[in-house]
Amino acid sequence: MSVVPAEVLPDGAPTTKEAAPEAAELGPRARLWPSLAAVYRAQLSRARVARIPLLFVATFQSVGIMVLMRGVVDGGGEARAVVAGSAVLVVAFVALNLLAQYFGQLRASGGLDHYATLPVPPAAVVLGAAGAYASFTVPGTLVTAVFGCALFGLPMAHLWILIAVIPLAGAALAGLGAALGLLAPRPELATLLGQLGMSAALLLGVLPPERMPEAVRLARDLLPSTYGVEALARTFGPDPDWARVLADLAVCGGVGVISLAVATWAYRRAAVR
Repeated sequence: MSVVPAEVLPDGAPTTKEAAPEAAELGPRARLWPSLAAVYRAQLSRARVARIPLLFVATFQSVGIMVLMRGVVDGGGEARAVVAGSAVLVVAFVALNLLAQYFGQLRASGGLDHYATLPVPPAAVVLGAAGAYASFTVPGTLVTAVFGCALFGLPMAHLWILIAVIPLAGAALAGLGAALGLLAPRPELATLLGQLGMSAALLLGVLPPERMPEAVRLARDLLPSTYGVEALARTFGPDPDWARVLADLAVCGGVGVISLAVATWAYRRAAVR
């Protein structure tokens, strides 16, 4: 076998050094909003059949509470608190309770490993799941609010405020539920924490605050859903104070941002373990 110098090779024939393939470049990092939309659609499709019966239970529970309270509360500010609290309770049942159970089971079953292999930011996983679960609360919340207004004789002219109350309260409660599920060491504990959170939303959100002791009122102020309840309840009055309504919604939105940020941190912490 003869050896031919590289200089005498035909033009365009690559040498051994030139023929070595270059290292492939990594693809661009997945952007947040397209990833969020993909996770949201996947979660919405996955949970559509399984969550509809639970949404019916949440709505029936809130309607039943209002029927029971009708024998105790006649009207006025107490009736506004009962209706607003019962409507937001539907959000708490799904966004807090069910999401805590979902992430607790996902962590225990190793499902976080699947999401960790996907080219999506951690925030997209948390926000997509939270948004999908919160979306299921819209029909039940509307039905509960309309039924409550008819039951207690409250005006329905400002029920459009639910367009802001549902996503803001849903974000705050979904972030809290996701954080509880991801930080709980066992799925049973995540279920317990979700149930306790929903019970707190029931007792502190539905019962009129005027009848609560001062210590319980302070605990009520720490609950994220309280400000959504207050914003909705104020719109049932004859002359709503819109400045205070917007302030309550702003607090609810701020708590939602914080709780979702904590849930994203908890997801990163659980995914690397």
